[in-house]
Amino acid sequence: MYPEEMVKPMRAELSEVGFQELYSAEAVENAIKQPGTTLVVVNSVCGCAARNARPGAKMSLDGSKKPDQLVTVFAGVDKEAVDAARQHMFPFPPSSPSMALFKDGELVHMLERHHIEGRPAEMIAENLKDAYNEFC
Repeated sequence: MYPEEMVKPMRAELSEVGFQELYSAEAVENAIKQPGTTLVVVNSVCGCAARNARPGAKMSLDGSKKPDQLVTVFAGVDKEAVDAARQHMFPFPPSSPSMALFKDGELVHMLERHHIEGRPAEMIAENLKDAYNEFC
């Protein structure tokens, strides 16, 4: 578990643009079950991938189509919430950071760590925007 003072600025990077932080399995279940589209970001302290994941997620929201709901869980901190989110991301193996788009409770698009790591935030944002254009 990472100390809260370490992850607070990383949480804020997403919550400041409208992502709701989820801390329990119940909150994750309720969010994913909502009608419409939900983007779930599995946040992470990993500098090599998360440093572009958060900006990419934020940049993806500047288009005309966006998910109805934006939520985030934090790997290494919110174990119960992360485990619940990852159950919905099957068959993809657990990875962090990662991003999943759900439509009416069904997984329709997934960005695993290997799709994020080493890529600029702009490329991550474009990948998400393409998914929004298709599913939102």
